This record gives sequence, C-alpha cells and structure tokens, in this order.
Amino acid sequence: MLNHFKKNIGTDFSFLKGKKLLIACSGGLDSVVLTHLMKNLNSEIALAHCNFSLRGKESDGDEMFVIGLAKNMQIPVFAETFDTKKYAKEHKISTQMAARDLRYAWFDEILKDFKFDYLLTAHHLDDTLETFFINLSRGTGLTGLAGIPKKNNKIIRPLLNFSREEILKYAEENNLKWREDSSNLKTDYLRNKLRLEVLPQFKETNETLLKNFQKTQRNIQASQNLIEDYTALVYNLVVSEAVDSYKINIPKIKELPHTDALLYELLNGFGFTEWEDVSNLLDAQTGKQLFSKTHRLIKNREELVLTEIDLEKRNDEFLVSEEEITSPINLKIEPSKYIGETEKNLIYVASEKLNFPLKLRKWKRGDSFQPFGMKGKKKLSKFFKDEKIPLNEKEKIWLLLSDEKIVWVIGHRMDDRFKVTENTKRILKITFWN
Repeated sequence: MLNHFKKNIGTDFSFLKGKKLLIACSGGLDSVVLTHLMKNLNSEIALAHCNFSLRGKESDGDEMFVIGLAKNMQIPVFAETFDTKKYAKEHKISTQMAARDLRYAWFDEILKDFKFDYLLTAHHLDDTLETFFINLSRGTGLTGLAGIPKKNNKIIRPLLNFSREEILKYAEENNLKWREDSSNLKTDYLRNKLRLEVLPQFKETNETLLKNFQKTQRNIQASQNLIEDYTALVYNLVVSEAVDSYKINIPKIKELPHTDALLYELLNGFGFTEWEDVSNLLDAQTGKQLFSKTHRLIKNREELVLTEIDLEKRNDEFLVSEEEITSPINLKIEPSKYIGETEKNLIYVASEKLNFPLKLRKWKRGDSFQPFGMKGKKKLSKFFKDEKIPLNEKEKIWLLLSDEKIVWVIGHRMDDRFKVTENTKRILKITFWN
C-alpha cells in the first residue's frame, strides 16, 4: 500500500511536497495509518486530536494514545477537550453536528496560528460509499452523489482511493496499534447501520463493488462539472441582478431544455425543498410565492424574484478597529513583521493606506474595486460572474472598506490599491475564518 500511496500523492497531491501538514488524528485505525504513511514520506507533520468528552475514560484514553503516538514518532501534537453536549444544547443542534463544528473551528485556529498549509483527514473509499447511500436515502442531486471531495480548500483527503480493507491490511502488516471507538459498534446512527449491516451484504454479492463504485464516482463528478459549466452559461442568459434580489426571466428559461433541472441548479442552496412547487411557480399567477427559512421566491409577471427574508441584515454596517471580531464574521487584524503568501482567507496590507475604523458590510449592486494584480477597476457583479460564484454564495460575501474604498472582497480577492510595497512602513495581516 505504501508504494501505491506514494504514487497517489505524486499524481493527485503533488502540491503537498514541502508543505507543513496537520493530521486530524482520532487514534483510530484510519488516522493512525495515515500518520504512518505520511511519516514514511518524510513529510513535515503534526497531529491534532479532539477529546469530545462523550465516552468518559475511553475518550481520555484516546487522547493519551494519540499523545503517546506523537511522542514515539517524534512529531508535534495538539490536543483539546470540548464540552460537546453543552455546546450542542446551547446551539440547539445534534451532538454530531456540535462535534463537527467544534472540531473544524479548532483545526482552523491551529492552521492559522501555527502556519500549517493543509489539514489532512483519513476519509477513505468506504466512507465515500457510505456517504453516497446516506445522501441517496435523503434525496439529493448530483452534488450529493459525487462523494467526498479529495480537496476542499485547505482540507485534504489522501486516502480516498483506498478501502478500509487495504488500510487494515497495512496496519496489520506493519504491527500498528490503534484505538477502537465503541460508539462505532452501535447501530443508532444511519452511517453505522450502513457500515455494519447493509454494505457488508452488498460486498458479499459483488466482490468488485468498491472498484465499480469508484468508476461511478468519476462519472458523476465529470457530469457535475459539465452541469456547473452549463449552468454558468444559462445564468448569464436568464438571470439579472438587482440591489437586493435576483430575477429569473421565465420566458427565456422556458425556451431552454430541462427547465426543471435548470431551476434546481440555479436555486439549490437557498433552502427550498419542494421543487415541484418551485417548478409550478413558472405558470402561477402573479403574486404567488414560496418561502424557505432564508429566502422568498415570488412570481412577478414574467419573472421569478428571489430575495432574502431578512433584508435588513444586508444593509447593516459594522465598524472594525485593529483587533479581532467574531460578529458578524470572524476577522482578525494584527501587525506583521513580514509579508507571507496571500490567500483567499488571508491578506497583507499596508497600514498607512488604511483609515481606521474600517467598515464591514455586504456587497451592493454597483460596487467596484481594483482586483489585486490589475490596473483598472472592475464591478463586483462582473467579478463574481468571471469567478463563477453561485447566487447563494454571493449573498454571503462581505466587504472590508476604508473610506468607502474596498480593501478586500473577503474570502475572494483584495484590492490592489492597499497592497504592501517596498515603501510600506507597517504591515497588517488580516485573517478571515468561518
């Protein structure tokens, strides 16, 4: 497996070479094997372990195991204990969702504070198969069937081409030790039930199930990419943007084949679930409307008009001083002695070009800026189209401004006018995280 893994890294993850990598390590079979594989590649790695305090002494035992593993392998380790049940109760979410939120928020902090380039997780081929069936059972589109992505921003999953059986074989051949999570043996959760009861029967009837599933995943992903490109073209034909709304031209979209599917692709992500009702809206009387938790879709003559329900939040403006804020978004402004590599969630700016307090607000129709690396200005609406940013993502985008000039389209591109130059006297590092 090691040779296969090395080849896979060289083919799909060559960008990891020379990078500083953080491995999410539970102490279980998968993450222990991933740690050993990356160590054998002489990568610069560290481990991060979450103790969710859900299994008493067993959880503490997992933490001590991971700390011991890191010590034996002579690599750094981070460990954090969370009151997961309290967090779940306060935020009125499931324990599983609470653990996920806490885990990734903490990982993100470590990545930024200790300057790791990527987070590696040990998801493998069987995990993807389970996710496929879970999404299939709940009803989903191609995106939900396309599986777990190998790369999602800074999260990398280098074991997705390997089965649980291959991972176990590698561990046994190399006499590796790992921890067993007793909760994985319970069938209370759908994923565990699939893993323990349903999928083993599928594998018994078809020995090449995982191999065939990989082919299916590649076909689905290729189809999804094709649909996204086509939807971007359709968007330019049928959608127009107003200050606080999007308008879909009904006659134009009706002229195109597969109208219902196009509506799904255009409106997916705004919380609508009754897609038959959305489709029926095309031929409904003016004034007919549908609501999701966040948006309203109304028939207005020859258009479908999409607006946020809580529009006043889009018009809120927040003042930002040279510090860290956590509302309405997570943003940190701090001095820096040097300029590092600018990323989507991290920029470096010349302090003397800013006038504090800065302003934070959502983007508006007519906004323009000078994208980093360009000489001329560009309207944000044009920038979003060129970047193929979908409708639902545009509404989440915040701007950081100084004297009404855009400093940063947060999470996307900074403004060239505020870049650091050889004449810069003081550098500011600005970081954004979800």
